[in-house]
Amino acid sequence: MSAVPVTPHPVSADAAPAAPAAPRLLYKPAEVRTGWRVLPTRMAAMCAVEIQKLRHDRTELYTRAIQPALWLLIFGETFTRLRAIPTGGLPYLDYLAPGIIAQSAMFIAIFYGIQIIWERDSGVLTKLLVTPTPRAALVAGKAFAAGVKSVIQAVVVVIIAALLGVALTWNPLKLLGVALAVVLASAFFSCLSICIAGIVLTRDRLMGIGQAITMPLFFGSNALYPVSLMPAWLRVISKGNPLSYEVDALRGLLIGTPSHLPLDFGVLALAALAGIAGASALLGRLAK
Repeated sequence: MSAVPVTPHPVSADAAPAAPAAPRLLYKPAEVRTGWRVLPTRMAAMCAVEIQKLRHDRTELYTRAIQPALWLLIFGETFTRLRAIPTGGLPYLDYLAPGIIAQSAMFIAIFYGIQIIWERDSGVLTKLLVTPTPRAALVAGKAFAAGVKSVIQAVVVVIIAALLGVALTWNPLKLLGVALAVVLASAFFSCLSICIAGIVLTRDRLMGIGQAITMPLFFGSNALYPVSLMPAWLRVISKGNPLSYEVDALRGLLIGTPSHLPLDFGVLALAALAGIAGASALLGRLAK
């Protein structure tokens, strides 16, 4: 009996060899953050950088505490004895302390544009702008980093005021509100400084303009005296001054005077957002 040969079936040219199975990953790859999701990370990174600077060099913190201490010790104590400014039965030193907190925070933030110009001159800003991070994220990170420094400065002023006998609240929720008001106001003033830096482009000009506007902002607010004592034209300026809303919020939270907290925080939040938008638009001009 002879064997019958088996004819192999022809292989179709269209048939492809089976692809090997893809290996199963034992971990999930990190998700790439884009757009607005970069903002919290960048803000946290900038705040961490500023805190690291203070850890390595506390000289700025000590020197900046001298001016508010002098305001409280000399100006506050003197006018408390004179009783020249009506504060509704509140000791003038107590009335003044929140205004000095706001003033010291503003003085830190209003010259923040100098750091941006230094980063431009050293090439750091150009490297930041070519990253995929949105400009608004960069500006917001730097603005709220200035807010962190201002909060640390505010803590120093609060301690000095407490040592002088100012009747401050120690309610944790109210203190958190104080920190939020300081951060929002400092974010606006630092963005204002960045906007000025984007226009003048040099440190010398920025220093001159910063010194020219700090005192009008300070004296054009309710930091030193009630709005009712101001002339009519100065009241109009005070209503458009974000520092007035910060001081009103700090007084209401720290010493319990009548205030308009929803309006105060609303104005400060809108001012901070407007400042971030304006500074983001002018940031690219610095890198040219």
